Amino acid sequence: MKALLVGGGGREHAIAHKLSQSPALDHLYVAPGNGGTARLAKAENVAIGAEDIPALLAFARDHAVDLTVVGPEAPLVAGIVDAFQAAGLRIFGPTRAAAQLEGSKAFSKRFMQRWQIPTGQAEIFDDFDDAMRYMRAIDFVPVIKASGLAAGKGVIVPATMEQAATAVRDILLERRFGDAGATLLVEEKLSGPEVSVLAFCDGHRARLLPTAQDHKRLRDRDQGPNTGGMGAFSPSALVTPDLLAEIERTTIQPVLAGMAAEGAPYVGVLYAGLMLTPQGPRVLEYNCRLGDPETQVLLPLLDSDLIEVLQACSEGALDRVRLRWRKASAVTVVMASEGYPDEYRTGLEIFGIDEAEATGCTVYQAGTRLKDGRLITAGGRVLSVTATAPTVEHAARRAYIGVQRISFAGAHYRRDIGLPLRAKTRQAKHSPTTRKTNKS
Repeated sequence: MKALLVGGGGREHAIAHKLSQSPALDHLYVAPGNGGTARLAKAENVAIGAEDIPALLAFARDHAVDLTVVGPEAPLVAGIVDAFQAAGLRIFGPTRAAAQLEGSKAFSKRFMQRWQIPTGQAEIFDDFDDAMRYMRAIDFVPVIKASGLAAGKGVIVPATMEQAATAVRDILLERRFGDAGATLLVEEKLSGPEVSVLAFCDGHRARLLPTAQDHKRLRDRDQGPNTGGMGAFSPSALVTPDLLAEIERTTIQPVLAGMAAEGAPYVGVLYAGLMLTPQGPRVLEYNCRLGDPETQVLLPLLDSDLIEVLQACSEGALDRVRLRWRKASAVTVVMASEGYPDEYRTGLEIFGIDEAEATGCTVYQAGTRLKDGRLITAGGRVLSVTATAPTVEHAARRAYIGVQRISFAGAHYRRDIGLPLRAKTRQAKHSPTTRKTNKS
């Protein structure tokens, strides 16, 4: 069969890597892809942007694509699934109506309230004066969230009420996030560790993936600004089988029931970002796709044929496949450009990927491209270095061995992903700064 994968980040490289292992796959097109997908067996990059739905649809039709898989959220929210389905083409992902769970935090919050899904209390505003009147009436420092898509950076956790007021002004008046901030949420701040629970869904059934924990903050010990994710590990030791059953019952199944009842059956990957509060798990957000960088630790643990799973979901027949998972742990460490998540340079040559993979790691490429035979940086999050092992700590140490083989000017990465507190200082002290190795 021929498949089309939409997207060009580290998540898409991981998806492409897993799809290419399927004996059912003859050829994989990746639009637009990156330097890593360009090197995969059976794969070919296509110069079409992930949000150019008319061009993607025409390409899939002209090349007789059997299955299209959508990686990022933006085309899903824009209705790529609706367009492909109207043309009679098979595609994996939620419709525009179902993807509102991620595309609009205001919609998602109201949906959770309608279906009694445990989440933080929030008020929704599109007027600055109304928001500020509410802020003056509360006696706690809230979390401020832009309602629309903001590349994982639209959630602001202020330390003071003054900072919260500044965030409201920046979003509603200064349009810090553009149209994504035309509406915002002023939400109670929950406390507890965060975990990610994802599920393959066929509109009626859900099959959970292993749990994961993502590290959003830029610097060690969860300091610094939020990012799209600086690393992740799986599974999470915080989630017991009983707790996972509760999470599925209270946060996953109600989405399937609610979406079906409201005329938008949920097909695709449902991602629940959860906080484990003293009162129980609470939903921080829903995403309508595989997470990044969670995908880079979840798919290496999947023993089943990913194409079979995605086809079963798109056909409403998830019950016909059995998901098999390795009894192992995985850790991924993101190597980012200097300056990320703000302004950063691109076009810097990357060295050492082959050497890193020779240690047993898998290096998923994100912000990369090939130029004149050289691999260069082309984004903020550049690489995800992933390792598997019997335990999370063992996998983390393997991943950092791989990281130490790679260099590009100004490379930045956290040194505590998946490592216990007692080891974080030691890892930070002895991890080298960037260095040159042989060209990858």
